[in-house]
Amino acid sequence: MPGRHGCLAPPKTGTLAPMQWDIFCRVIDNHGDLGVCWRLATQLAALGERVRLWIDDATALHWMAPTGCEGVSVVDWLEPDAIRQAVAAPPPDVLIEAFGCEPAPELIARFAGPQAPGGPRRAWINLEYLSAEPYVERLHGLPSPVFKGPGTGLTKRFFYPGFTPATGGLLREPGLLERRARFDRAQWLASQQIPWRNGERLVSLFCYEPPALAALLEQLAAASQPTRLLVTSGRAAHAVRAFFSGREQADQGLSGLGALSISYLPYLTQTDFDHLLWACDLNFVRGEDSLVRGLWAGAPLVWQIYPQDDDAHHVKLGAWLDWLGAPPSLRQFHHAWNGFDSSPLPPLETQGPWHDTVRAARERLYAQEDLVTQLRHLVAGKS
Repeated sequence: MPGRHGCLAPPKTGTLAPMQWDIFCRVIDNHGDLGVCWRLATQLAALGERVRLWIDDATALHWMAPTGCEGVSVVDWLEPDAIRQAVAAPPPDVLIEAFGCEPAPELIARFAGPQAPGGPRRAWINLEYLSAEPYVERLHGLPSPVFKGPGTGLTKRFFYPGFTPATGGLLREPGLLERRARFDRAQWLASQQIPWRNGERLVSLFCYEPPALAALLEQLAAASQPTRLLVTSGRAAHAVRAFFSGREQADQGLSGLGALSISYLPYLTQTDFDHLLWACDLNFVRGEDSLVRGLWAGAPLVWQIYPQDDDAHHVKLGAWLDWLGAPPSLRQFHHAWNGFDSSPLPPLETQGPWHDTVRAARERLYAQEDLVTQLRHLVAGKS
């Protein structure tokens, strides 16, 4: 069972000797990369593996996973002593370079050093970003020989998460859907001191600064059904407060307008972020980690994709909507929410086609092997 803050307890027994996994993660400007790598690290540790998470900024772990996780050590890769100690120690069995973050040359050279006869074959994995685009199936699992630098002579393997059986799948810890089915929404809301009236629609908001945010808030305020918007800390809260600035309804804790009530949330652990998604009738998510958790939650969702200067995110979002089988209104909402066009937002749907589409997608995904299982198979040479 997962602990209070989302760390799965290691199994009592195992049939294989544990391996040392080194996962390298560089925080860019949001929490998604770290969120993915922490979930990966804790799921490996739950299987009895030893994991070092090399991170250049672990600040977010203070609230994301405040109690840490048995079997996972966090290493500051900007600390010279940490690199010196790692170079003097035995190299890891598996090196995961998350999202092209380029580990220190000294660590690559140590990893490329002589290997003891009969030991496990070392594996260098390039963990890529999540996408539903067709190239993911073509490139997943391909070797990439290294011809220069400290890793010369080694071979990386590309590992692409994805939504189809021909990809690396998605992170999904054992028993996730069973825990989801046992979740008590009213109890969790009360534990978080979130007021909830009978018949009030619950919507979570985890976003950047979407162009259509004002239109959403105005739509919810004018709706016939009351809505409580649960706003996550950080950029989402700043954006909502900016909308309410200067209005009489704004205050330091809760604010609202018409049929809309707003609760501002503290930073949540990964476990409580899942609980937030499970508690809501519809979820607004952003980036990669929360998209996956939103799919496992099974409620209708709207994804704000991370914007790219060359508009490559337009193609990426379109590919995901195609995979999802999004009905026209959900597709139109995504286009307007992400600023692809200036069309008005369709009404939110918590039942009907939006709900049925996400539930069907979850069923397809659950029938596939999870990411950690596929990753271990790749490392063991079974795929």
